[in-house]
Amino acid sequence: MNSKNKFKIGEFSKLNRITVKTLRHYEEIGLLKPNEIDEWTGYRYYDVSQFQKLSTILYLKKLRFSLEEIRNMFEDGLETPSANTVLEKIRACRQEQSFLQWQFDELTNLEKHLRGGFKMENVFIKSLPAVTVASYRKIVKDYDELSYLCCNVIGPEMQRCGCTCDNVQYCYTLEHDKEHKETDIDVEYCEAVDNSFAESDCLKCKHIPEVKTAVCINHKGSYNNFQQSMTLLMNYIEKNGYKIIDYPRFSYIDGPWNKETEDEYLTEVQVPVVMI
Repeated sequence: MNSKNKFKIGEFSKLNRITVKTLRHYEEIGLLKPNEIDEWTGYRYYDVSQFQKLSTILYLKKLRFSLEEIRNMFEDGLETPSANTVLEKIRACRQEQSFLQWQFDELTNLEKHLRGGFKMENVFIKSLPAVTVASYRKIVKDYDELSYLCCNVIGPEMQRCGCTCDNVQYCYTLEHDKEHKETDIDVEYCEAVDNSFAESDCLKCKHIPEVKTAVCINHKGSYNNFQQSMTLLMNYIEKNGYKIIDYPRFSYIDGPWNKETEDEYLTEVQVPVVMI
């Protein structure tokens, strides 16, 4: 049944509080076409049923759906997004929420630093004793995958192989890639053990020699924010005449296994060096 009321584009624009320019754009991309176009005058007319469609478009835009996504939804004969599509948006929202929280925390710390109320951790020198480690090396998608592997693969495999860690508490990772990678990271997880053990297909027994001198810093916070700590380390190494002789070790002291927030994470970054 045809609507009793029809609205020129200007009227439709005013009633919906949306510009004519936007309505013409929606028409051009096939998102919302006028119900009728007068062939003689070229006037565009909208009817009452299109108020709801426009309302849906504007609502979904606020939820960060793209115009293409909304158009595809309409072309599929749907009036609302599917539950799976909404779930994908929820996941994206959570990721953005995490980033915004990190951004807020960093800005807060920066403001404190600029006002002189924030003190950076000092660089210190220590030796790293010789240890026997259970070594697990794999190309992982990201460090979340490594965390999963530590709990669900590496730990059980160490137990199966008879590893014990009663007398030494020390674990660290090494990144073997020649350049930084956001994904597909070649990482080696090493955990100190009390004695040698029978190796398996994925778990190797390594004897790590003593490092007489390592330049170290305690990094507090997210694993994705090592730049400041690494900058301090590199400046110290250069200023004091040291030469880097091996990959940096990232020794995990506090993390998701015992802390509730990333702000509480504590990682000791250790860079083996020799005096030039």
